[in-house]
Amino acid sequence: MRVSGVLWKGAEAQLERVDGVTTSLAPGTSLSFALGPDRRCIGIWRAGRRLACTTATELPPTSRSPQCPDCQAMERSNSIAADTRLDDPRSFSVYLAHHGSVVKVGITATERGHARLLEQGALSSTFISSGSLLGARRIENLLMTTLDLPDRVSTTRKRAARSRPVPSADRTAALKDLVARAADLSWPEGQTRCDAAIQDHTQTYGLPTTGLHPDAALKSPSPGSTLTGEVACTIAADTYLRTSAGLVLVDTHLLAGWSLSPADSQLNVPLEPVAPLEIEQDALF
Repeated sequence: MRVSGVLWKGAEAQLERVDGVTTSLAPGTSLSFALGPDRRCIGIWRAGRRLACTTATELPPTSRSPQCPDCQAMERSNSIAADTRLDDPRSFSVYLAHHGSVVKVGITATERGHARLLEQGALSSTFISSGSLLGARRIENLLMTTLDLPDRVSTTRKRAARSRPVPSADRTAALKDLVARAADLSWPEGQTRCDAAIQDHTQTYGLPTTGLHPDAALKSPSPGSTLTGEVACTIAADTYLRTSAGLVLVDTHLLAGWSLSPADSQLNVPLEPVAPLEIEQDALF
């Protein structure tokens, strides 16, 4: 059965298949599987279940998206992130997420708890309010405008920050400062402020205080290749495996759409060297 991606359930990362079956990606887990003969679109998520791609479109191995263009368009047509589902009646929370070199502001359905923060690899985070979706969007835009906070952080920047993680105390101080500055603003209606309890997520990921320094990265899987190793850390959609080739960074977006089967052979996937990444440091820190 084909992989659909990484699912954060509670405080554990799991590699999920399109049929809902999962494999743990917790630190210390041993993985060994072979890729199938091709990679195909995983379809779309609707009303709590996955609908198959009507054409089972074959995908290129190098694509980070596990969907064909038609399914991508359908996904965005009913998406909170794309602002195409503004009538969602659920409660939504506004959060601040520290990514090591920058703090971003974002929103998530309140019922999801910290899952959204773990999905994007926040090192520390805090919720500051909850209420209506439109109210959350207004607060998000207010903080972006007045505090100059981004609503997105690039994957490259996140990975660079993991090589030298900012100490937990410094992340906490930065978030507390922003919470205080946000409290001084005149907020739009639709959201109720909450106590800003700051959470450190690094232990959940297995991120060492000395940082992650991969020796290589998964380039693009090929049919029949095998991936074997022990999970050292899973953060966002990135899994770091201890392998015979050293510490390997596996972007699980590249696995989505492939069928996987158990294997007992050695590591045999295309790898590429990892160039040193410069950490972009904002003036705030």
